[in-house]
Amino acid sequence: MLGNMQKQGLVIPDLLEHAAKYHGSSEIVSRMVEGDIHRYTYADALIRSKQLANALKRLGVSSGERVGTLAWNTFRHFEVYYAVSGSGAITHTINPRLFPEQITYIVNHANDRYIFVDLTFLPIVEALHEQFTSLKGVIILTDQANMPETSLPNVMCYESLIASESEVFAWPNLDDEQGATLCYTSGTTGNPKGVLYSHRSTILHALGSAQREGLDINCESVVLPVVPMFHVCAWGIPYAAPMTGAKIVFPGAGMDGASLTELIQSEKVDLLLGVPTVWLGLLNYLEQENQVLESVERVVVGGSAAPISMIQAFDEKHNAFVVHAWGMTEMSPLGTVCAPTRAFKNLPSSERYALQSKQGRPVFGVQLKIVDDTGEERKCDGVDFGRLLVKGPWIAAQYFLEDETALDTDGWFDTGDVATIDPKGFMQIVDRKKDVIKSGGEWISSIELENAAIGHPSVQEACVIGVLHPKWDERPLLLVVLAEGEACDEGSILQFMTGKVAKWSLPDAVLMVDSLPHTATGKLLKKDLREKYKKFLIDMAD
Repeated sequence: MLGNMQKQGLVIPDLLEHAAKYHGSSEIVSRMVEGDIHRYTYADALIRSKQLANALKRLGVSSGERVGTLAWNTFRHFEVYYAVSGSGAITHTINPRLFPEQITYIVNHANDRYIFVDLTFLPIVEALHEQFTSLKGVIILTDQANMPETSLPNVMCYESLIASESEVFAWPNLDDEQGATLCYTSGTTGNPKGVLYSHRSTILHALGSAQREGLDINCESVVLPVVPMFHVCAWGIPYAAPMTGAKIVFPGAGMDGASLTELIQSEKVDLLLGVPTVWLGLLNYLEQENQVLESVERVVVGGSAAPISMIQAFDEKHNAFVVHAWGMTEMSPLGTVCAPTRAFKNLPSSERYALQSKQGRPVFGVQLKIVDDTGEERKCDGVDFGRLLVKGPWIAAQYFLEDETALDTDGWFDTGDVATIDPKGFMQIVDRKKDVIKSGGEWISSIELENAAIGHPSVQEACVIGVLHPKWDERPLLLVVLAEGEACDEGSILQFMTGKVAKWSLPDAVLMVDSLPHTATGKLLKKDLREKYKKFLIDMAD
């Protein structure tokens, strides 16, 4: 027997309609590329999104067509999110940090009809435009006063495009399984792959992320998403914030410590979201300027693991709680959150920091397990390693325009991560499957070693890779970028790491390097480093 409930679809434009009606005076504040600070409300955002939806209709954008964006976190990008998906087309966020050939590939693979572009990224479109096979036009996200000269054909000014459009728009009756947003993976091996989120999956993800054991967002929250809207939809904040009526503070291109501090202090931000490298820069600036973050309560860290030294600095100097979150493009992206609880906060600081360094427990809607190479489930004792598998209603079943499933025969998605799960359900990423170091039959976590090294006061960045060893198969090699003006040797770093990791897992050698390669999403790119240094220890022994 079926239930007797209404079949009301879960669709993206309803989020903004709800925000405008019940939280209409809540603000969206943006640092603009042009340099000024813009502020308006959810009620204003709804009106302008409807004007843009009318403009898209006039341009002939039809249901299911892809519309690209190359843009920072600002109110205009936010409007594009809602106008495109709400009108039945698909918002395709393009990561400008990808290599030019990757950008060309995904624009053509997605068959983008138009691209909305910020002034900062206009040179990318100008350089690659002739290689784009489906593009009809480019809309520059600025006003007429700041329109640049460009050789691009069919260029439009955003503000001029929507200025004369009606403020009335009837959102189409959308099927909530319809595609809404398209994000591509960073493509570290081969071409990037597209993940097409539906309206339904996006709403469910927003519900999951907003809950207390998720990111804990409510109508009193003031949220600053430093994670870009061109990277997995800024972890879903453009949807979860309107759902709850939270105030959004968009940083634009201002990712430096001074710019972020100004926004945090002036807007009284209480929730930050971003990758560890951004927070290291912020902490360094605050230290130099002798400033304290008075309003910040939680700092959500994702993308890569936060070292304990960062967790400790936010806690002891700024009374802010670092919350690890984990996920991936294929997961919309949220999977687990190490959310603070009363018992959590009452632990002795050393125990609490150790627990905070884990990626946390799955939010409701996400299931996970760890298995060995045969598919046999591993023990959840916090010690056993295993391949991390996930399933849930906002997790991809296949990639965009590919017929083959991305799931195993039981419906699980293999994340490519190696993890542990403790008896209380807290998951910790040990390594990427391809990055874990196999030494003498034992596994060594490169992430654990990197986090130990990064705590050294002279170390700015650390990278550990497995290299060939004549006896142990592989051994860890530590590559270090020193902080500006700092000097230190291998012995000092190894001595600092001693006692923080198992003695047998300490790196066999430490190399000082000027810089380290990164993916488009800021993660360490280890593939080339492994190739470059694979015989380092063998050559050293000779």
